[in-house]
Amino acid sequence: MSIFSQISFKDQAFKLRENAILDATTAVLSSKGFDLMTMDDIAGVVGISKPSLYKHFKSKEDLVGEALIRLIDGAIEYMAQLDDALSPIGKLSALLEWALRVRLAGGMPFLPSTSPQVREMLMRNMRYVLKVMKLNGQLEKLVAAAQKTGDLNPDLPSDVILFSYYSRTCDPAAEFLQKFSKMSTEDIVTHMLKVAFNGIK
Repeated sequence: MSIFSQISFKDQAFKLRENAILDATTAVLSSKGFDLMTMDDIAGVVGISKPSLYKHFKSKEDLVGEALIRLIDGAIEYMAQLDDALSPIGKLSALLEWALRVRLAGGMPFLPSTSPQVREMLMRNMRYVLKVMKLNGQLEKLVAAAQKTGDLNPDLPSDVILFSYYSRTCDPAAEFLQKFSKMSTEDIVTHMLKVAFNGIK
């Protein structure tokens, strides 16, 4: 085996471990929250030592920031793969469906919406801020286009629609239905999408 193959294998192993760390971070954030989560928790879930964990991420703040950046990247990548023929409301619906499925699979913690400390920490993370601005810009255009076609209420301020849309991605109703109803994931997603775009009247 050449030295180049060895380096490539080491890089791949490093990346696989990093993904496992980020998966564990998302799971622990979902169950314990930012304040109670520790680096020991993450190392224990992944099955590595804390010094090994610090080779990947130097602090809990960096770790959480990277986990949320990965989530935003997932949303941006999903948007890029959508069929251009889809209407603006169709794209908004498709992205919300993706977010609900990720959430019900445990891949989307409530943060940062419920933690001022985390919001402040993320606002200092320029990589995160730039990613959020990119996604937000795409969604703003879709909301405006859907309002022009009448698929979204043109009388509402676009910010009201946009932030209401964001709130649906972290709506605890999805978890309550998953935990306490007898609905399948498919049914939960279907009904949550109907509520999001058609209301409950």
